[in-house]
Parts: sequence; C-alpha cells; structure tokens
Amino acid sequence: MSNFKNYIAGQWVDASNGAVIENYNPATGELVGTFAAATAEDTARAIVAARAAQPAWGDMPAPNRGAILDKASQLINVRADELAETLTREEGKTLAEAKGEVLRARDIFRYYAGEGFRFGGDVLPPNTPDTLLFTRREPLGVVAIITPWNFPIAIPAWKIAPALIYGNAVVFKPASLVPHTALKLVEILVEAGVPAGVINLVIGGGAAVGNTLAESRDVQGLSFTGSYDVGTRIYAKTAKNLVRTQLEMGGKNPTVVLNDADLKLAVDIVVRGGFGLTGQACTATSRVVVEDGIAAAFTEALTAAARALKIGNGLEGGVQMGPAVSADQLQTDLEYVQVGRSEGARLLAGGESVSIGGGHFVQPTVFADVEPGMRIAQEEVFGPVIGIIRARDLDDALAKANNIGFGLAASVVTNDLRRAMIFSQRIDAGVVKVNEPTTGLALQAPFGGFKGSSANTFKEQGGAAIEFYTRTKTVYVKY
Repeated sequence: MSNFKNYIAGQWVDASNGAVIENYNPATGELVGTFAAATAEDTARAIVAARAAQPAWGDMPAPNRGAILDKASQLINVRADELAETLTREEGKTLAEAKGEVLRARDIFRYYAGEGFRFGGDVLPPNTPDTLLFTRREPLGVVAIITPWNFPIAIPAWKIAPALIYGNAVVFKPASLVPHTALKLVEILVEAGVPAGVINLVIGGGAAVGNTLAESRDVQGLSFTGSYDVGTRIYAKTAKNLVRTQLEMGGKNPTVVLNDADLKLAVDIVVRGGFGLTGQACTATSRVVVEDGIAAAFTEALTAAARALKIGNGLEGGVQMGPAVSADQLQTDLEYVQVGRSEGARLLAGGESVSIGGGHFVQPTVFADVEPGMRIAQEEVFGPVIGIIRARDLDDALAKANNIGFGLAASVVTNDLRRAMIFSQRIDAGVVKVNEPTTGLALQAPFGGFKGSSANTFKEQGGAAIEFYTRTKTVYVKY
C-alpha cells in the first residue's frame, strides 16, 4: 500500500489536517492506497497558487505551451500499459476498455498541442477609414476542473488540455473513487514541463473541495461533469459570482431499432452501448425503443447476448464486463431492478448480484414490457440495466425516445437512409448516431447534451472548447 499526496503550488503535500481517503479495487476489495483528503483551506491555497502562476503561463507563446502538451502526449503513450492497469484497478472497467481510454487521453493532448499553432482572433472589415479592427482570444484565468469517476483520464484530459493550451491555470478535483489515475496524469504534466502552480491537484469531497471551488471569486471558469443534482447545485453557487460554468450531466439514452435493421448489428450495438463499461457512462444505452415488427426477435437475441457476457475482474483475460465501481453503485443497480419489477416490467435476464472475489458485480440486466413513464425508463441508473420499449412506427418511436428530461445521446439502427435522416433531425439529443452505439465520441467533434443533460451553454472537445476556455477582446486601431 502507498500513501499519495495532493499537488499544490509545485509541491506534493499532505492534507492540512492529515486526513486521507482510502481507495479500493472494486473487483477484489483490495486497498489500492490512501490519498490526502484536501480541506477547504488546501483548496483555497491551490486557487491562490493558480492565480499567481497564470499570468506568466498565459504570456508564454501558445506554440511553446503546445510543445509541453505534446510532451505530455508522448509520456502518456510510453506509460499507456501502466496507466491502463492503474485505471482498471481503481475503476473496474476491462483492461481493453481502460487502454482505449488512455490512448484517447494521449490523442486529446496531441490534438490540443496543435491548437498552440492554430488559435487566435479574427481581422474584421472596419467601418471607418484607416482603421485596423480585430479580435483576440485571451485566457479566462483560473479554471476549476471537477470530473467524475467513470472516465478517470479521458474526461480530465478533454478539460485540462484545452484549459492549458489557451493559457489558463487549473485546479483539478477528480472523483474521490478514482484519485490514482488523476494523480498519475498530473505527474505526467509536471514531468512534461507544466510550471508550478499552473496545474494543481486537490483530492477530496464535494463539501470541502467542490464548494470551495464553486464559491471562489478567484475562479473565472468551472467545468463539471457529473450528476444532474450536483451540477445544478454547483450552478447555483457559481452564478452568484457570475463565474463562467460548463456542465455536462446525466443521460437516459435511447437506441431506436427500426424494422429494417440488421438484427445482429442491432444487438451488437445495444450490447456495446448498454453493457460496455458496465453501463457506467453518461452516454450509455439504457432504453431500446423497438418497432413492433422486429421487437420479438430483437428481444430474444438481446436476452441471449446479455446472458452470454463474461463478468469478472477487468485485469483478467476474456472478461467482457467489469464490476460496479462501488458497493453503493451496486446497491443502486439492484434497487432499480426491484423498481422495474414493482412497476410491472418483465425481467428477462440478469437482475442479481454475482459473488466473484469480493467485488461489486451485477449481471447484465434486460427488461421487456417497459412503458415510457416508468422510473426505469426515466431515471438514470448508471449501471448495466436496459429496458425495451415497443413502438408502432418511427413517429411513435421518436415520441417515446424524446419523452425524457435528458437529451445527451441517441442512436438509430436502420438501413433506410431517409428514416435515419428524419431521426437525426427530430431526436432531441446533442449526440446522434446512426448504426453506432450511443457511447463513443470523436475527440475533434463538439460534445454536449440538451435539456437536463447540460447547462445548454458551452460544448466540450474539439474546436468548440475555445469558446469556454477563452474570452474575446475586440480591438480598434486608428492609424
């Protein structure tokens, strides 16, 4: 067992009160290590350090900042296997899933390294003679980054990389369930050359760390990914100081399977979208809306596929689905199974916990006869629980898919291009897939949801990130 520290003002430090967080492997119950639990005072110190370091970092030529991010990308690539094992050990996803996430983080830093040569302002036509009219992009200043446990390196990467390349200093709060991957990422950034104070790591709970970040007048931007309840509470706090805030929250994502769909492809898409990552993704498929003509065959095939999945420790070969991330999440999954049964949905597969080596395992679960108004069709479970909803036709399927308070991701499986395009136009979701799972994103494309899935302000990833992490100044020069 090891003891790990926070990183503040260029120093690895214990919590000011000596408190620690214990980190456990969800597949085995083994203690991974203890991590310093930052206090409100520690967090305030990190904000002060970031504020002091930001001007020099912001004044550094952007290509030079890009060189540091490119070095970080190279270091992630060299340590990919180590990072993937660390990620699996503390989050639980399979080693293949973890390796894919690590390589995505590598590519994100590589992409934003290039932004150092690309980003800038615009030269505009003046409306008076002998005038130069242009805009310039400037960093916000200090940015707080609050990330969830389900993607411990990819989500931090797609927030931290643009924050840094555009000249901001960062105070980074990872989820307390996955501090080790976050710590290793910060170690890599430090080794790559990010100066002291520009990146700060504060591990701890929402009450001490999250609230301090959300209420600080010295934080100019806050980017959060997590639950709707926590996100809206953060928004209420940041609004008091007019802090620019980016929220990505929950999802209850539908895959619509139309009568003309390839059955095998449809089942594969739903299995990957709903049971991949143990269903612990904000974009995971949790509702399948199926046209009547294919519903019986699809339901039978999906049930068989769910029963055939191999569950186990993600570090072991051949495992297709890892554990729930914690005992609490496992209990949530099982409680929703009981909710589905009590509402009258028909349990076809799974629904039980599995005893494997002291881990938090649950079977892949399939419900049929789900009605759109049921809780298991409306509330985010964040586990491997899929509900099948039948639809008469495309119009009915769209109505049922849109009958939800979230609007993050949606997909359709069809061989009819016309109906695929109608779906893409009428579905109320920020990410739309045709013949692909609801999970999986291109890092160069904007990402964000509608309705209760986001603050409906700033998109993440790709070129869209510049809108959140910079402010625009307009300059008039009369010569």
